[in-house]
Amino acid sequence: MNTHVTIIGAGLGGLTLARVLHVHGIPVTVYEAEASPSARAQGGMLDIHDYNGQLALKAAGLMDEFHAIVLAGREAMRIIDRDGTVLLDTPDEGTGGRPEVQRGELRQLLLDALPEGTVRWGHKVGGTRSLGGGRHEVTFADGSTVTTELLVGADGAWSRVRPLLSTDTPAYTGMSFVETYLFDADTRHPAAAKAVGGGSMLALAPGKGIQAHREKGDTLHTYVALAKPRDWFEAIDFTDAAAATARIAAEFDGWAPELTALLTESDTTPILRPLHGLPAEHRWERVPGVTLIGDAAHAAAPNGEGANLAMLDGAELGKAIAAHPDDIETALAAHERAMFPRSTAATVDGDELYGFMFDENAPHGLIEMFAGQDGH
Repeated sequence: MNTHVTIIGAGLGGLTLARVLHVHGIPVTVYEAEASPSARAQGGMLDIHDYNGQLALKAAGLMDEFHAIVLAGREAMRIIDRDGTVLLDTPDEGTGGRPEVQRGELRQLLLDALPEGTVRWGHKVGGTRSLGGGRHEVTFADGSTVTTELLVGADGAWSRVRPLLSTDTPAYTGMSFVETYLFDADTRHPAAAKAVGGGSMLALAPGKGIQAHREKGDTLHTYVALAKPRDWFEAIDFTDAAAATARIAAEFDGWAPELTALLTESDTTPILRPLHGLPAEHRWERVPGVTLIGDAAHAAAPNGEGANLAMLDGAELGKAIAAHPDDIETALAAHERAMFPRSTAATVDGDELYGFMFDENAPHGLIEMFAGQDGH
């Protein structure tokens, strides 16, 4: 294969694609806006599923490395009522299919599996345009350009590659998360640490919730969820940590203090994370020489599948290119034909999950959902 693959975005999807192409001896370059691998924190925990994310890692030949970074015990999950009563407590017996890892460690694992120089850091995309004949030009913020016969947008929800294929952009879902961290939790925040337990904890009510996870190093990572319009959040000054915390905490007045402590005792400034998503049925007509993977193709509110789907997209696209090295259009068509229904199903399932988590019956609908799964 003479075609050099150009990937925009060094997230999990883009790096998985790059690794699978490398395994098959296909030349690839990844362009990433961030200045270095450590330019920003890489988020929290990810559960990597045996039916998608782990399949991608197998295709990348990295299962042993993956098992080495799994955090034991983190598949434990509990649902707590707002008064602190534990309603459901599921232990991690080591037999689950969704082991947890730190996102940053997984990303570094993939980076370490690529030849030096594969990722070009500090290349923020300013725009893309078609040159005809399946060729595209990418212009970077510094004015430099690259021309490619195979362009893959792995650059997230606000992709600069997507406009080559689709006019759709992510829309606000009606819910936002407020992100906090508690460090050295067992000693400095013992009540909150006891409430969260050894894995994840969900305290849910109609239109709101406190979701926390025990990460590496005795850290509790929390996402406080609120179904409010964008302008409600825009009226809060998140640069004033105390005022922002007080305003969000007011929405949880009367909740058990060990739960609200995950917000009010935060060791970091609360960060607003508005949730956006593309239409569940998002797809496009085949355009020669370009395609999308991950959130660039199917951004959705966090439902546990986003990173897994991005990695599977990357692995499947890499395998398709390797199977059709002299017929790129066949490879891209096969990738999109499989990806579209897969991503639609995940988004629909995610929307249903959010219903169970935050509708008028919360948290009991979610508990009934889990009970139904156990019954099968």
